[in-house]
Amino acid sequence: MNSPTEPASAILDDFDSRPGSATSLIRTVLGAYVRDLGGWVAIADFVELMQAVGIPSESTRIAVARLKKKGVLRPLTRDGRSGYEVTEQAEAMFRRGDPRIFGFRQMSDTDPWRLISFTIPESQRAVRHQLRRRLGWIGCGTVSPGLWIAPEYLAGEVQDIVDALGLSEYVTTFVSTAVFAPDSMGDAATRWWDLGGIAARHRDFLDRHRVALSAAEEVSPRDAFVRFVPLLDEWRIIPYIDPGLPTGMLPEDWPGTDSVRLFASARDRYLDGSRDWVRTVQSRLPV
Repeated sequence: MNSPTEPASAILDDFDSRPGSATSLIRTVLGAYVRDLGGWVAIADFVELMQAVGIPSESTRIAVARLKKKGVLRPLTRDGRSGYEVTEQAEAMFRRGDPRIFGFRQMSDTDPWRLISFTIPESQRAVRHQLRRRLGWIGCGTVSPGLWIAPEYLAGEVQDIVDALGLSEYVTTFVSTAVFAPDSMGDAATRWWDLGGIAARHRDFLDRHRVALSAAEEVSPRDAFVRFVPLLDEWRIIPYIDPGLPTGMLPEDWPGTDSVRLFASARDRYLDGSRDWVRTVQSRLPV
């Protein structure tokens, strides 16, 4: 039986990813490329894919072993080739992330909110901490310790977390079409979300990738993979911590608009070609 503080479905959500690490890059490649192959990859091919983005073979094998223990991958031999397939639980995790990562969601001023109210006994302090941590990582804001707020389109993800942690009896949610703050909604957003931290993520992403994407030269499918995977690995955290607040609640110099536009440009330029190269690697006959 799963521990109430470590349910399998919740553990699989990649809240603590450190972009650029071997494990993070591997999860990025699994989500964006291995699933495109049908969810299975030969380990020799996977090592080649990860070497292309600078991960040594030994680091790949160590990280794959860790992901196997976490239930993200399981070993499966096909046609005499050793490999791994993405588990059903991990597929559910990646599927939840797809619309966020590849299609950034933004509220309008008239979209509804989801309010999350909870009172959890002190005897379950650890799981209460898990709930707050996970709500924060999917972009919910903190109105008070026991009252959180999110765009209504995050309601399903909120419920998934509550169910995974076994806290349904302690959590009540409400849909609200209007929220009123004592000052302004912009000031409220600054209190409820770490807008400074979110903006810094956007600016770092822009600073790291804007120049590389300004050139219009054609690249090979392999080079498209080499360019896009690190960019995607850094980007995929941003749509989780940034809930997509209405423009009227954001500072005038908000960098998110440029960041979203830059990622969309990279996706359109590199994703299809890089997937073509990965399919080519996977389709080679073993030597």
